[in-house]
Formats: sequence, structure tokens, C-alpha cells
Amino acid sequence: MKQTWRQHAACRGLDPMIFYPATDEEAVAAKAVCAQCPVREACLEHALSVREKDGVWGGCTERERRRIIRQRRRAS
Repeated sequence: MKQTWRQHAACRGLDPMIFYPATDEEAVAAKAVCAQCPVREACLEHALSVREKDGVWGGCTERERRRIIRQRRRAS
């Protein structure tokens, strides 16, 4: 699957470690970048579809993504 959305990501070129905080509380910097990102939705959907376990993707931590997956399962 070609992921052209990555070329437009606000995080492109930044230190990737920002997006792998030790705790959810330390994810503020990453979420601030994601909040300004034009491809945030595509990034989040990618992380949800591949069940990305680590890091902040589309402005969501792994715990937040698990919650989204559970909510979607309940809604379907």
C-alpha cells in the first residue's frame, strides 16, 4: 500500500523520539505537532489498521488508539 500521506506529515524530518514518549503524559509535544498536521486522519487510520503498538500516531497514544478500536467494535 502506497502511503503518500507521509510526504505531507508535519512530523517529517523531526526527531522521531518525540513520538515515542515514555508515558502518555509525556506525549504533549508529539500531540502538538499532530494537531497542526494536514494528514493527521490518514496517519491515525494507518496506525489503527496495522494495530501500531508504540508511539503517537495521528495525535493518539497507544492507549487512546485501543479505546478507539473498542468503540468502533461496539458500534459495528
